[in-house]
Amino acid sequence: MKLQVNIQILHLSFLALLFFTLLLNTTLSSATYAATLSLLSAYLHLSLSCTICAFITIFYYLYTRQRQVFLLNYACYKPPTHRKCSYQVAENFVLQKGHFPQKTLDFMRNIYLNSGLGDETYGPPFIFEKEGVPTLNYAMQEAEEGIFSSIDALLSKTLVDPESIDIVIVTSGGFSPTPSLSSLIVNHYKLKPEVKTYNLSGMGCSSGVMSMDLAARILRGSRKVQNVLVVITESITLNWYSGDSRPMLVTNCIFRVGCAASMITNDPSHRRIAKMELVDSLRTHHGADDSAYKAAFQEEDDNGNNGISLTKDLIRVAAMNLREHIKIFAPRVLPLSQIVHYAYSVVAAKIAGDESKPVVPDFMAAFEHMCIHTGGKAVIENIARVLKLDDEVSEPARMTLNRFGNTSSSLVLYELAYFEAKERVKMGDRMWMLAFGTGFKVGSLVWKWLQDSRQEFDNPWNDCIQSYPFKAW
Repeated sequence: MKLQVNIQILHLSFLALLFFTLLLNTTLSSATYAATLSLLSAYLHLSLSCTICAFITIFYYLYTRQRQVFLLNYACYKPPTHRKCSYQVAENFVLQKGHFPQKTLDFMRNIYLNSGLGDETYGPPFIFEKEGVPTLNYAMQEAEEGIFSSIDALLSKTLVDPESIDIVIVTSGGFSPTPSLSSLIVNHYKLKPEVKTYNLSGMGCSSGVMSMDLAARILRGSRKVQNVLVVITESITLNWYSGDSRPMLVTNCIFRVGCAASMITNDPSHRRIAKMELVDSLRTHHGADDSAYKAAFQEEDDNGNNGISLTKDLIRVAAMNLREHIKIFAPRVLPLSQIVHYAYSVVAAKIAGDESKPVVPDFMAAFEHMCIHTGGKAVIENIARVLKLDDEVSEPARMTLNRFGNTSSSLVLYELAYFEAKERVKMGDRMWMLAFGTGFKVGSLVWKWLQDSRQEFDNPWNDCIQSYPFKAW
């Protein structure tokens, strides 16, 4: 628009110059006068053509440019107090209703005590019932409680009319009922008939990051879609494992109830009230490698019991694929000094014939905060080792694991809530969200904060944030 004004000023200046030249030169011959008029006419045609071209160029740029994407707000489900699953509650349940042999009980006890989980996590409804059997009804109860609670809180904070929701994206890795969970939401909130729905499954803990990335990709390229509701949940009820295969027993020990909802928008009028702007994202899929594909795998054991096997190779696979991921990610986010330093270390190592790995870039030079994958104690420690992170950077992940356990795909938003409860984030800060998932997938989101963080009424840390941080392990 400014360019167009400058062009018009230039045109008027030139026309004024011609006018005054004609007034001063009263002795012009008719031939010279005709030539001048011809020149003026040609200039006017050229001026009009340039103006039209400039207008078309500006219009094309404004119409085709990618739209900005904002996280308007989010909400995390906090189950009722009577669903707290302390070590004692978990042990009593498996002793009374698990029917596990002693060797299996000893293994599960060892995993739990070394998992980094505290006594304030939340279990699924079925373990608090008399029969203690994981049924479809209990799975639906778990899903509905988390989904409706988090959406209700989100809508009350954003004041978004359900009628203005254009797309619903629901991710639930291991629970996919019929009708779908997105249809459950459409029915419960009476959403408009034109609403589009997407259901993601089988993507493990990465699907929270992946679903927000999907929402952003839709919003960047659409002028008709403005509000996307993203619901990130997992139902662990039907993933309870009752056999004695050790790789499958791990999920019983570390996974806990959790759900989160977020509102993603491209409406520029919401920028002033949005929490963050999504400035970059990256998804990498490493499923072509057999060991990566099988690192976390749903299957039956030798006795026909269904479960999710977390192999011993999982930590190695996570570290290896994180390195592959950051090879692509680092040049997009790191300052030039870090990129040059990293490139120099690679070249120097090759010239010297040194087989050691190149130096790891300092990612804290690009970000003020990091929400790293809260998959378990070993996972957090491994990420910190690969990225050379100190305890202060990994603190939110460790505290989230202790307080809420592994809530699967929603874990990054519980961790985000920790930052807000501590009021550590300032406007302009950049944050890296990193998550892993089955398949094997790695996802990154880069956010820029548009306001200072604040502790909201529904923050799941409100009643306990004063007790954190502490040395969880």
